[in-house]
Amino acid sequence: MNEKVILLVEDNPDDEVLTLDALEMNKVGNKVVVARNGVEALDYLFGEGSYAGRNAADLPAVVLLDLKLPKIDGLEVLRRIRDDKRTELLPVVILTTSNEDVDRIKGYALGANSYVRKPVDFDEFIRAAGHLGLYWLLLNEAPPKTKTS
Repeated sequence: MNEKVILLVEDNPDDEVLTLDALEMNKVGNKVVVARNGVEALDYLFGEGSYAGRNAADLPAVVLLDLKLPKIDGLEVLRRIRDDKRTELLPVVILTTSNEDVDRIKGYALGANSYVRKPVDFDEFIRAAGHLGLYWLLLNEAPPKTKTS
């Protein structure tokens, strides 16, 4: 069985470090691949661009997706994930500072599995990252590789 990888899509270097530290502090030892914009995230998922040659069938266990991204925003990344048969069932957690109702509504309408607002408080963020890791990597049962009709 392949190692469960986390795809972290985050353009803010401070939030990236904070998320990686929070996962480490919660003993989430999974490999984390960081994409710093929407194009890079999609390239990773579909084995294109700088990730050409990567086996696109080897999907991450979960995508932690920020909304405010350069090049292609998080909602468009989510739309493209859901529009492709290879990734339509991939667990996607929106992890953002946005508390806008419209972002939550659009995120869920596009098929987000969860919407988590980044806590401003460091200790709260550490706890939230621990819960995310526990749930999505240990408790959640991912869909099978191929959909059944």
